[in-house]
Amino acid sequence: MKLVIGNRNYSSWSLRAWLVLRQAAIPFDEIRLSFLSPTFKQDALRHSPTGRVPVLVDGDVTVWDSLAIAEYVAERCASAQLWPADIAARARARSVCAEMHAGFTNLRSQMPMNIAATLPQRGWNIAVQGDIDRIVDIWTELRSRHGAHGAFLFGRFTIADAFFAPVIARFRTYAVDLPAGVARYAQAVWDTAAMQEWVAAAAAEREFVAEDEPYRRPGAA
Repeated sequence: MKLVIGNRNYSSWSLRAWLVLRQAAIPFDEIRLSFLSPTFKQDALRHSPTGRVPVLVDGDVTVWDSLAIAEYVAERCASAQLWPADIAARARARSVCAEMHAGFTNLRSQMPMNIAATLPQRGWNIAVQGDIDRIVDIWTELRSRHGAHGAFLFGRFTIADAFFAPVIARFRTYAVDLPAGVARYAQAVWDTAAMQEWVAAAAAEREFVAEDEPYRRPGAA
């Protein structure tokens, strides 16, 4: 498999697909495209008809969109158990992934993922708080149901945790206060070896993409 990603510091969609593969210990080659490259669109179009990242290439199969990639990998590598085994839990996991995939536009626009930055309380407004409250409700409900079976939303790590990983990064960047129970969950995802690998690589990029940096100047912390 080959996974085409964008800048680690900013690309939340890339993080989801990458984390699914890495956390499940599925071998793949990585192709990183820089958002700063003047040929980014053309380079991405060589791998996907949308010209966007992430893209998974598996032989003659090409899969674009992070949710489609996650579903493909879950089928292709069933032994990794990337969805919960229980049918009701699996339906719940797919539902919250779809909600994350399509929603929370206030949070996305006002608090873009920026792993290397520290921007306490920037971007906050009432609409963003509504998104935060909904995410906390999801995490609280799932941890209350499945917390006895492990540290993640459904006990063991699943695609759902990968889909909320960019939100966890946002909450750290913008210093969002969380209730103790869900804060422990967020820390568990942050502490995984795969997430720490991504974070370290993001910090090393040293690339400033102005359109993804509404609150900073080049060189600012």
